[in-house]
Amino acid sequence: MLEELKEEEIVNKVGGRFKLSTLIQKRLVQLNQGSRALVNIDTHDKMSIVLQEIMQNKIFLNLDNEVDTVEDLDALIASAEAPELDASDL
Repeated sequence: MLEELKEEEIVNKVGGRFKLSTLIQKRLVQLNQGSRALVNIDTHDKMSIVLQEIMQNKIFLNLDNEVDTVEDLDALIASAEAPELDASDL
């Protein structure tokens, strides 16, 4: 068994065992379909890659229970326009 799965830290980081299982399964599908790994580790074991991506906060489940990456979130934030504030509206 992989060491990361023996610790509660990874379960707590994701928000529970069900969410962890969902995140792992969905990310493994992405990697098997050709997505690139978001971490640099010396292994071809996709499970180890996914666990390291979780531990390094590279992937998470969004509100629709789909895998999102921190890169996607950063791009979304960067593309969002800041609301214009008018002091007279306060």
